[in-house]
Order: sequence, then structure tokens, then C-alpha cells
Amino acid sequence: MSRAAIERSHRSLSLLLVDDDPGFRQAVKRLLEEEAQASVVGEAGDGEEAVRLAHKLRPDVVLMDIAMPRLGGLEAIRRAKAERPETKFIVVTVHAEEAYRRAAADSGADAFVLKKTLATELVPAIRRVTSRG
Repeated sequence: MSRAAIERSHRSLSLLLVDDDPGFRQAVKRLLEEEAQASVVGEAGDGEEAVRLAHKLRPDVVLMDIAMPRLGGLEAIRRAKAERPETKFIVVTVHAEEAYRRAAADSGADAFVLKKTLATELVPAIRRVTSRG
């Protein structure tokens, strides 16, 4: 393993949380506090703010809701990926239908997690997209 790869594997992952519900963002932060190698570097309540913060903060991973004001999550992923293709995006949503999964993948999302399975699926999804697990 190269020195750069070793350093990447030991540093804390930076996360941007994007959801229009502040209470949900707080719950996700509490869940992630248990994950020692992840820190929330920013929060956004809509897609436009998400694109701006993804560019400014340069997080490793963005957790993105689909339905939000001003700019939807899938379009926000498209725009942010165009600027920072190395950033990983995980869609976090209540929408379980296959059409949403396909739309998320088409937008450039790297993973898809349902809010109802967040407690068990989010950390493994983060590890999977960052190759840390």
C-alpha cells in the first residue's frame, strides 16, 4: 500500500449532510458520532446550498436527500459531481421504489440508503463508497 493510501485510510472522513429537515440532520450526526473515522464538516437544507458547500468544503462524502426546496437532490448531485467527480454521494431517502434508485444512479450517486434502514445501512454504505470496509 502506498504512503498516500495509508494516510487516506487513517484520516477522518469529511461528510456533508444535506436534508431539509434539521431534526433529521441532527439524528444523522448523532449516529455518525459513533463512527470514529467520520466528521460532519457542514450541513445544508436545500440542493443549491449543497452544491455551494460541496465546492467550498470539499467533503469526501455527501449524504443527500432527494426531495428538497430550491433544487432537488438528484440535480444537486449532477451539478456537484461535475465540479468534484471524486466526491462520493449517498442518497438518503424515504423513497424505496426502483425508479428512484435508477434515477439516483443516473444522477451520479454512489450509493442509495433508505431512511428507515439508516441505523444499520449508512455506515456500511459510507465504508463501501470510500473503500474503507
